[in-house]
Amino acid sequence: MDDTPNIVKEVRKSETATVVALSGDVDLHHAPTLHATLVNIANGRPKRLIVDLGEVPYMDSSGVGTLVEILRRVTAYKGTMALIGLNPRVRSVFEITKLDKFFTICDTEQEALDT
Repeated sequence: MDDTPNIVKEVRKSETATVVALSGDVDLHHAPTLHATLVNIANGRPKRLIVDLGEVPYMDSSGVGTLVEILRRVTAYKGTMALIGLNPRVRSVFEITKLDKFFTICDTEQEALDT
């Protein structure tokens, strides 16, 4: 039996955006579930995809790779994607890999909606 909590805490859709709130470590163990969920959402072609990482204390390369692939998918259909609520540890992963230059990183959902 798999007692792994679902990494995806909440998905909210509105006219202007789809917000996916994550909770827990985004690591090799959780990345496949996250990948499947985000691919499914991206296939719906939301105008704006916002990934809330406010409750993500840790992210490894598999999590980053998943987000990079989803960014490619969203960009391919001319949508936009933003990451919000990154704690310093998770933000540093994006800064070290220079991916903060490719992702739109905002502090709040409202800021992401305004970009």
